[in-house]
Amino acid sequence: MDRRNLLKALAGLALCPVCTTQGFAAEGAHWSYEGAAGPAKWGDLDAASKVCALGAQQSPIDIVSPIKSQLPALKLTWAKTADTIVNNGHTIQLNFAEGSTLKLGDIAYKLLQVHFHRPSEHMIGGKSYPMEAHFVHRADSGALAVVGVMLSEGKPNAAFSKIVATMPAKEGPAVKADAAINPNAMLPPKLGYYRYPGSLTTPPCAEVVEWLVLSNPVQVAAADVAGFAKLYPMNARPAQRDNRRYVLQSG
Repeated sequence: MDRRNLLKALAGLALCPVCTTQGFAAEGAHWSYEGAAGPAKWGDLDAASKVCALGAQQSPIDIVSPIKSQLPALKLTWAKTADTIVNNGHTIQLNFAEGSTLKLGDIAYKLLQVHFHRPSEHMIGGKSYPMEAHFVHRADSGALAVVGVMLSEGKPNAAFSKIVATMPAKEGPAVKADAAINPNAMLPPKLGYYRYPGSLTTPPCAEVVEWLVLSNPVQVAAADVAGFAKLYPMNARPAQRDNRRYVLQSG
């Protein structure tokens, strides 16, 4: 997962997953998805990013042989609009105003943003998808829960089509998002999911994320995937070792 304004707030979480939201470190060293600053070199960027190479709970992963479990239902109460949209140099991201939440058991998380990867970062049974959306939520404790949604090519999705049609072509400041972008439209009818403990998928790769990867993909138009790919043809971290982590699957 990403993103620049989020990383500014979360750089300190690499060592303290329950810190408050005040006093975070500034953004770290330049990184990319290829070349000298690509994923294989992220652990060498700076001290805060060493966990990218040394961590034991890194993300994404290939979800293989999940364990069927009695997991709590995902209770998503999201607004029907986004606040702003931004091209931050690594992806397209939409930010949300206060009020949208995820309830997971007894813990409530606030929806901060959604951003996109091409191809999907997670794999399911060795299968990759054309894209993946990451809905980033944060609890008052500072802990993160990210809902991952696989995007497959098929019939158009109104919300994603509008995102592609209105996304800024160049890196720059956030602008007001189109009022027609409804994040709820990017969810499948059934919210079955895989759950495992992991990390941010970009530097500093802090291991502070409760991953909730939906088991059912959402269809989007192939033309919209191609439109996104004109800006970001590849912005996905390769799958990491699972290090014998258990992946649970909702019943």
